[in-house]
Amino acid sequence: MPAAPTTPKGRRTRDQLVTAGRAVFARDGYVNARMGDVATEAGISMGGLYRYFENKEDLFAQVIEDLHEQLFEASASREHNFRDDPYQSLLASNHGYLEIYSENRDLMRAFIQAAHVEKRFQDIWWHMRNRHVERFVGALSRSHGITEIDGVKVQLHVESMACMAEQSAYIWFAQDDLHDGAVSLDDAARSITHCWYTTFFPPRAG
Repeated sequence: MPAAPTTPKGRRTRDQLVTAGRAVFARDGYVNARMGDVATEAGISMGGLYRYFENKEDLFAQVIEDLHEQLFEASASREHNFRDDPYQSLLASNHGYLEIYSENRDLMRAFIQAAHVEKRFQDIWWHMRNRHVERFVGALSRSHGITEIDGVKVQLHVESMACMAEQSAYIWFAQDDLHDGAVSLDDAARSITHCWYTTFFPPRAG
C-alpha cells in the first residue's frame, strides 16, 4: 500500500483525490466506479493516482473512513446533557446523524452496495455500527444506570434501535426516489427519537 504523503503538496493531492473519489462513488456507485474517472475528476494522471492509492478498494475505504468520522461526530450531542435531558440529547444526536446521512445519501448507497460485494466493507460497516452502539450503551450505564430492560441486556436493545435508525435513513434518504414523498430531517429525527426514548425511558406507571 502506498505510504502516506509527508509533504504539504502530497497531502493536498491526496485530499484532492479523496474528494474526487467521493464525487465518482456517489455518482456511479461502488461497483461501476472506475479509477480512471477519479483521475479525470481530480485532474491527475493515472500514475499520480496510483502513487497515493493502490486500487479502488483502498480509495473507497478512505472515503468511507472520513464519512464515518463525520457521522460519529455529528451524532454526539454536545448542546444537551444526556443525564439531565435525555430526550433533547437524543433528538440532537439523531438530527446530526440524519443530516450528514442525507447530505451523503448517494455515497451511503454506494457503501451499502460495497458491503454486499466486498468483505472488507462489510467489516468496516460492522465496525461503524458497533462504535455507535458501544458509545450509547456506555452512556446509558454511566448516566442512568441502565444495563438491561425487561430482563434483556441493554446492548441488544441498542442494537435493535441502531438497526431501525440505519435502515430508516437508508429508506428515507438513500432510496428516497422509492419512498412516497420526501421526509424532512425534522420529522425523521422526531420519529426516530420517539422510538429511542420510549424504549429506554418508558413512561412510569402512576
